[in-house]
Amino acid sequence: MAGSPAERWVDAWFRAWSGHDVGALEPVYADGEVQRLEPFRERMVPRAYAEWAFADEESVEVWFAEPRVEDAGTAAACEWWAISRTSDGSTETLAGVSLLCFDAAGRVLDERDYWSSREGAHEPPADWGPVRHHG
Repeated sequence: MAGSPAERWVDAWFRAWSGHDVGALEPVYADGEVQRLEPFRERMVPRAYAEWAFADEESVEVWFAEPRVEDAGTAAACEWWAISRTSDGSTETLAGVSLLCFDAAGRVLDERDYWSSREGAHEPPADWGPVRHHG
């Protein structure tokens, strides 16, 4: 995978989420429980979270913005947006940001996600982005 650690993370999550391919996440994370999905949840292994999150999702349309990189590439923030359709026929829109810290090998050592959801399908506003991936 080419690009900065933040770009590799975005690319991996786009492949994983849009294709429900949890294996796409493996190369971009350090081992262990490095992902906190909400402020009040315990940290999780990213693959375990993705398996749970994708389990009842029938289809999804995902947007990832270009990451905003800080500290010479050791930290980044990335916005994401998704319209998720579940197996029971409901639709939910999720919008959030992931705060990322990388180890010396460029893998995510710490991830904290903050997000909100709304019932129904809602595309990002026109000024959202710039978009790195959509599909």
